[in-house]
Amino acid sequence: MKRKLAIIGASYLQLPLVLKARDLGVETHCFAWEDGAVCKTYCDFFHPVSVVDKEAILKICLDNQITAITSIASDVAVNTVCYIAQHAGLISNSIDSARCSTDKHLMRQKMTENQVNCPRFALIKEADDVADFRFPVIVKPTDRSGSLGVQKVLNHAGLNDAIQRARQESFTAKVIVEEFIEGVEVSVETISWEGNHYILAITDKVTTGNPYFVELEHHQPSALPNEIQKRIKFQTIKTLDALGICYGASHAEFKITSEGEVFAIETGARMGGDFIGSDLVYLSTGIDFLKAVIDVAFGDFSVPHPVWSKYSGVYFLSEETKKLLPVLKNATNFDYIRRSEIQQENLKQIRCSADRSGYLIYQSDKKIIL
Repeated sequence: MKRKLAIIGASYLQLPLVLKARDLGVETHCFAWEDGAVCKTYCDFFHPVSVVDKEAILKICLDNQITAITSIASDVAVNTVCYIAQHAGLISNSIDSARCSTDKHLMRQKMTENQVNCPRFALIKEADDVADFRFPVIVKPTDRSGSLGVQKVLNHAGLNDAIQRARQESFTAKVIVEEFIEGVEVSVETISWEGNHYILAITDKVTTGNPYFVELEHHQPSALPNEIQKRIKFQTIKTLDALGICYGASHAEFKITSEGEVFAIETGARMGGDFIGSDLVYLSTGIDFLKAVIDVAFGDFSVPHPVWSKYSGVYFLSEETKKLLPVLKNATNFDYIRRSEIQQENLKQIRCSADRSGYLIYQSDKKIIL
């Protein structure tokens, strides 16, 4: 039987997956509204259906005898992927696991129940709901990614405005608050098969900091001490088990304090965005993460092994990082730059990932500091 892959979403986020599947000889079916559907040009079949219209997508998948389903770098798609898979007899995590990995409140409840070390949290409607919390706190929507609606609040007086901002960004108008953890940020990129987890890389992060914490840089491998990395890996496995993530890619985010304590912040049952999964893992390790995601969906998993050990990273262009503009304009002069793009030269101060104006991706025998 011909291998037919349903891909939920068709924006630029899914393009690396579509191109990889095409290279592997897989027939691709993308599902999304046409507006912004970059993948429409590259996939074999495009279906103009909302990514949240589960019943319509299920019918099309059954009619077309789809043999696997997945998505990368999109929390919105996770619930649909698991719903279709469960009803069409395909490989995926459970529907309950999908809910827990896309709802930050449910996620933290599962973490707490399973003794994963995470910040104190609460689902809130108004400032008085956290009268006994230790400030500063982080306010965020329960169901968004890319730093949308996220804000650090220094005292009780700023809570209501932050809650309103987060609520407006939420699909469900739900907001969570958590006590702020001071420390460095990392993410962990993992592939899972039948409940066994294989950690591919730990990614060091640089953000804008207070108040919105939008990510400006990612670097692999992590520069943290080996003992700290062992603690991070231990918490990663506990988190994935707590959320019932058994198949496919995951992207877990952690904060590490100056005392070396590791706190789980968020975990997505999908590949990380910002080129982390689609580019950096391969550039730093030689492991083809995209192929691994497709292989899991078709049930063809094999244990990943690093091919090489190099440094890789991505820098994002914004008003805060305008020093990058000359480098990006002369990218061909730098042999470590693997890919770059200036999307607009009218740079913005960023409040979410969508405000970034360009990027460069590097690979080198050492960490590139710009």
